[in-house]
Amino acid sequence: MSFPEDELLPLSALQHLLFCPRQCALIHIEQVWEENLFTTEGKHLHEKADEGETESRGPVRIARGLMLSSLTLGLSGKADVVEFHRVGEQEDWAHAIVLPGTAGHWRPYPVEYKRGRPKPGRCDVVQLGAQAVCLEEMLSVRIESGALFYHQPRRRQEVPIDSELRALVADTARRLHELIDAGETPAATPDARCKLCSLAALCLPASTSRQRSVSRYIQREVALARSGPERES
Repeated sequence: MSFPEDELLPLSALQHLLFCPRQCALIHIEQVWEENLFTTEGKHLHEKADEGETESRGPVRIARGLMLSSLTLGLSGKADVVEFHRVGEQEDWAHAIVLPGTAGHWRPYPVEYKRGRPKPGRCDVVQLGAQAVCLEEMLSVRIESGALFYHQPRRRQEVPIDSELRALVADTARRLHELIDAGETPAATPDARCKLCSLAALCLPASTSRQRSVSRYIQREVALARSGPERES
């Protein structure tokens, strides 16, 4: 299956979906967003990663803010950093490409920047995996690994782009399109994640756990308030 360009969804929504389907729907269906300390730090970190043009550091060329897309997954977005590692004359060129204006062969290596420490679950890894699949589709090359760079420990965590991660990326992209096409926000399931979520005050997880949509909840409350005097008369 191939998606038309006007149906591509944000690649970053994969992370939102795995973290919390309700959060994903609030952001990408109801267009609700609110900054907190963690989102502000993350935004600043991504902006720093995106700064600057392509540069060379020895056998590595670094491209920042590279736009990505996959018609197969139906996703588009921006990579913080994509490194291109020079492949030596004696190495396998099967997973390498030729870069315009440069000599030799180069192996793409996506790097996603994250604030804080590595988190449990696969929500960070799925975003990196999707970037790799987008690059493969755009460059006609196989990518075998990438990295997550966490700001707090300030070190990389290498991630294999294996069959398990590829299956997770494809399944999460499919679920994302189903969620957006349905146009309904899942009910809240309050847990420990809510304490760190920037949307907690708007999500109202305790009071809207049985509601389908924050928008409809607010509209209903406004309608009841307006009809109050009429009901009294």
